[in-house]
Amino acid sequence: MLGSLILSSRSRSIQFLACNLSLWERDSWRLRNAFCVRKGPHCRRTICYGPVAPVFTRALAFGRKVAIVDQNGEHTYQDLYAQSLHLSRKLCQTLGCSSGDLNGERISFLCPNNASYVTAQWATWMSGGIAVPLYGKHPALELEYFIKDSQSALVVVEEGYLGKITPSAERLGVPVLPLRLSGKSSPVEESLLEAGCPISEWKDRGAMIIYTSGTTGRPKGVLSTHQSVQAVITGLVDKWQWTKDDVILHVLPLHHVHGVVNKLLCPLWVGATCIMLPEFKAQTVWERFLGSQVPRVNIFMAVPTIYAKLTEHYDKHFSQPHVQDFVRAVCRDNIRLMVSGSAALPVPVLERWKSITGHTLLERYGMTEVGMALSNPLHGARIPGSVGTPLPGVKVRIATESSQRDGSTHTVHAEGDEHGTKVTPGLDGKEGELFVKGPTVFQEYWNRPKETQDAFTPDGWFKTGDTAVYKEGVYWIRGRTSVDIIKSGGYKISALEVERHLLAHPSISDVAVIGAPDMTWGQRISAVVKLQEGETLSLKELKEWARESMAPYTIPAELLLVEEIPRNQMGKVDKKQLLKQFYS
Repeated sequence: MLGSLILSSRSRSIQFLACNLSLWERDSWRLRNAFCVRKGPHCRRTICYGPVAPVFTRALAFGRKVAIVDQNGEHTYQDLYAQSLHLSRKLCQTLGCSSGDLNGERISFLCPNNASYVTAQWATWMSGGIAVPLYGKHPALELEYFIKDSQSALVVVEEGYLGKITPSAERLGVPVLPLRLSGKSSPVEESLLEAGCPISEWKDRGAMIIYTSGTTGRPKGVLSTHQSVQAVITGLVDKWQWTKDDVILHVLPLHHVHGVVNKLLCPLWVGATCIMLPEFKAQTVWERFLGSQVPRVNIFMAVPTIYAKLTEHYDKHFSQPHVQDFVRAVCRDNIRLMVSGSAALPVPVLERWKSITGHTLLERYGMTEVGMALSNPLHGARIPGSVGTPLPGVKVRIATESSQRDGSTHTVHAEGDEHGTKVTPGLDGKEGELFVKGPTVFQEYWNRPKETQDAFTPDGWFKTGDTAVYKEGVYWIRGRTSVDIIKSGGYKISALEVERHLLAHPSISDVAVIGAPDMTWGQRISAVVKLQEGETLSLKELKEWARESMAPYTIPAELLLVEEIPRNQMGKVDKKQLLKQFYS
């Protein structure tokens, strides 16, 4: 398929020829050929990018189509490209990069959820740097840790955050480059559109360092290459059938894979539109779902906590039957896909959301180190609680490790890819650790060779640390091996399964189940519970209720009532911190 774009101005016309853009085979949608930009009939130079290239290399082919809608207005793909190229020149000037290639220097940037984030990310890549996105709600000391640990050469800061980050950057001796974007689209300098990026080979270059959430220790920088980022993007574009006509509402932070890749780079890859809100507000999201303003949202992705908050807002404000009928009709007719991820989705939340909107949330599984690995189908049955099957290009394995004299070995229970899963006879339905292999897997933990080596098996499988099982033709995540599997009295109990049961209790609003240390049982099940407003609950009452649906050994032995269960910005509970808090 040949795409071309003619850009006109009063002085002259410049023709951009996108050769072989979006050459996907119909059955796989994978990018097969190079992407070229040829600068006009009188220009001798053609810039070509191979099969692996950052998303900005595709932007000019989408021209004046709206890419980002934020609190400042609309930003076209052409605008973003020009602004990013302008910033990339500033990066090189600041760091003395005469060749235009930063050659893997880390560039930290602190921007809100708007077009400035895209500009900082693209400019870093145009300059050959590695992007290190920071999060504005992190305390200054945490931001300082990320800048120092990544050995960033420069911090790009949107004006509103200068006061927060500048003292830290000065302490570290790292220069700060302020960033300000105009709220209105301005005429694009033709010289910028004619300019090219000097980098021709992207495959093995570092793209991003995303820091882990820190629930298993001090945050580690996960370095992904442009190849691994693109592999995640194209896998999701294939599986979820992204097109240029899609419009996604973005409410997540932009320092995790969920917000960066799934919700931002995927739509930008295909020429779709991303509506970016500064932060999540239930009322604003409902207004976007139900309003008639254009562009109209047809895709939404969030963490389970957000769906729970949206449900709470619905219950408070949409109580009249005719309003509920309207909500369901609008969501059913206008929205084609709703996805939940980053944390386990409680089945009661899934079922309630389906009753409200008519949508069965699509559950998938991913993590910082592997991008996205498993997904329920876009079309077809979605089994509540499961995470589906492997995404294109991804291989997964469920295995248990055993120690022998000559070292550890693994017993494989199940292994599969997008084409199917093979189960070892006699081990069907047996739990084990989930391993992942494929082009989506990260390159290394930044400056941590020992941790990187320990994270992989000798034959190259990444050890996720998640307990999983393959049954009924799909994969199920039982939780983190370290904190979500409770061993009590000889039983292995999934904390997530216990949480799913407890959330069905009419008095419980939120719950986190942890394994408290116990001299007799090894661990006992402790439920940290937030109650619905105005409700009361005792341990005795909870046990009596639980006997109807839960195995005796899975019923909590302790009930800890709290006003709020602490979660990080991605909706995850730090259960190690909860254990320290209650059982120091």
